Amino acid sequence: MSEELDRYENDLELALFREYRDVVTLFRYVIETDRRFYLANQVDVQVHHNGGDVFFEVNLVDAWVWDIYRPSRFVQRVRVISFKDINVEELPSTELPIT
Repeated sequence: MSEELDRYENDLELALFREYRDVVTLFRYVIETDRRFYLANQVDVQVHHNGGDVFFEVNLVDAWVWDIYRPSRFVQRVRVISFKDINVEELPSTELPIT
């Protein structure tokens, strides 16, 4: 039973990786939070200070969420609040140069 569950989860992870590989070229940014990994075409990060605490508000538009258990990983808008670091990286353009 345990081996079947492991095999099932491995199959889900492999399918998720393949989906990521297929869709990554559709997006401009990779966003990593302490809880999730996202692809998005628009990213807005706001830093908020509340007394001695600092937190980040991240708004994504046209996003894809790396989450093995979500029935649909494409999301129109995402709002993330985090007290931990946020990493935003712009992906290289896949467009052909204009000559």
